[in-house]
Amino acid sequence: MHLAEKRKFTDKKIRHTVWPNVIICIFIVVATLTVYGQIRTHDFIGYDDDKYVTENRYVSQGLSNESVIWAFMSTHASNWHPVTWLSHMLDVELFGMRPGGHHMTSVFFHLINSLLIFILFRMMTGQVWRSGIVAILFAIHPLHVESVAWAAERKDVLSIFWGMLAVWSYVRYIQQPRKVRYFGVIGFFALGLMTKPMLVTLPFILLLLDYWPLKRLNFSQIKDSRAQLKHRLALWRLVYEKIPLFVLAGLSCAVTFLVQSKGEAVGLLEVNPLTMRVANALVSYLKYIQKMIWPHDLAILYPYPAVITAWQICAVCAVLGCITFLSIRYRKRLPWLFVGWFWYVGTLVPVIGLVQVGVQAMADRYTYIPLVGLFVILSWGTAQLIDNWRYKKIALSVASAVLCFLLVTTARAQVSYWKNSFTLFEHTLAVTADNYVIHNNLGFELALHGRIDEAITHYRAALRINPGFEWGHINLGSALFSQGKKAESFAYYQSVLKAKPDFVGVHHNFGILLLRVGATDEAVVHFREALRLKPDFAEVYNSLGAALVSQGEMQEAMANFRRAIRIKPDLVVAKTNLENLSATYEGKKNPKVKLDFQ
Repeated sequence: MHLAEKRKFTDKKIRHTVWPNVIICIFIVVATLTVYGQIRTHDFIGYDDDKYVTENRYVSQGLSNESVIWAFMSTHASNWHPVTWLSHMLDVELFGMRPGGHHMTSVFFHLINSLLIFILFRMMTGQVWRSGIVAILFAIHPLHVESVAWAAERKDVLSIFWGMLAVWSYVRYIQQPRKVRYFGVIGFFALGLMTKPMLVTLPFILLLLDYWPLKRLNFSQIKDSRAQLKHRLALWRLVYEKIPLFVLAGLSCAVTFLVQSKGEAVGLLEVNPLTMRVANALVSYLKYIQKMIWPHDLAILYPYPAVITAWQICAVCAVLGCITFLSIRYRKRLPWLFVGWFWYVGTLVPVIGLVQVGVQAMADRYTYIPLVGLFVILSWGTAQLIDNWRYKKIALSVASAVLCFLLVTTARAQVSYWKNSFTLFEHTLAVTADNYVIHNNLGFELALHGRIDEAITHYRAALRINPGFEWGHINLGSALFSQGKKAESFAYYQSVLKAKPDFVGVHHNFGILLLRVGATDEAVVHFREALRLKPDFAEVYNSLGAALVSQGEMQEAMANFRRAIRIKPDLVVAKTNLENLSATYEGKKNPKVKLDFQ
């Protein structure tokens, strides 16, 4: 072959190998921005964005020595995730408190994650278009909108960024085993755990990838005893290789459970019995698949079901059991089914609800990484299914184009609901039933905007659904008080306390209302009762300190402000009160203090 012919052949080969990769990457970028470009005009929402950004003193001051130390020491929002806090602080440095910049940072990480997924599966499998389909589905699927559009869920997109970099380092380590590359795996994994502990399943994912597509693990039946021993040694070597990762995962699980238990984020078995949790977990596994196939009625919060019938459990167990059996039975012929299914099942374990955190039955954000497993099954399964079709390329191209159009359209509509708190909460109430938490949250937003009558309507709706909902009682009483209906508000608080005398939050807020109308002695009684029921309630110590100031007990007031700060070092109102009282207390009877109305 002449030199010119060789060069022509080489150029043609490069075009055939490079251009598909370029086209897929460009499509991922364009499709992602088409779905999420509108988010730059969206607001923060009234659900956890205050804890993470808008009302967080340390985040709102940006990167400083004080805020960085706080990020590593704080268990605020019932989590220890210092890297997440640092990312929010960096956003404040770059964009101030303008929500558009914060949202676009999440879009950026989501886009990078999509490209990394494509690159990784392309590296591991050598399949360009199949890997591209997985990445495109990840980029534009409506179930992922919550993780990207919600500022407080920065931890989702950022943790998977670190996780994918850990997988990339792992693949590079396998290609050329060097300790420095394995240290990269450990480092990226540690950063991911310090962003969101759901990443604890990464060692499990790496073992699955060892089987397929990396082919470092063989599950074939081996009859020869020597070969069996060699196979077992190989398996234990792969497990041993990941011991540092398992240790980090175990430490992360322990820290997370302690922090969330301390923050009362973990539900009690009395509230959600173990049998109910198991039933809900099984049903949720199937519901996530249903929403992946038909992403409709997506909401920020799905209420915990009042009851799950026996026939539902039996039907779900049959479906899940059948898929599990097939994935194991045909693991040699269909390794992508085995890996994809157990990727999905395994990565959902930390958030499936066996350890109940929060009041939700399930959440779209929990599918951010698990759906990759199902996308692998869909991509490789479809390709294998139509492999013998005569016009398979045309059929696959048309089907892919239609699917992408439908997903982009649906995802854009879902993103639009995240424009502000009103659009989000109203949509959630329209697509869910008996959602008392969102009724309460919408009522709170309405009250903030002076629409008290509408707020009261939603508070009452929340309490009709769940008469024991603490925040509904507190907010309704506050709304009535703000309308000047002091007698009705007080009577309401008293009736609640009569039915539930150990209602700590009601004691606290009732005390605040009494303090505001000058009934200081009665307020102090309620504050002290709240502290008897919950001795580590920092906000109540602050309120008690404010009441004591009104009584002229300045030294005891300062002691209570200090107790509040010791319990909750980031309680800004207590710090402010202590500073003001210390600076102005020179024989004065009534220095100015602030209350923290819960």
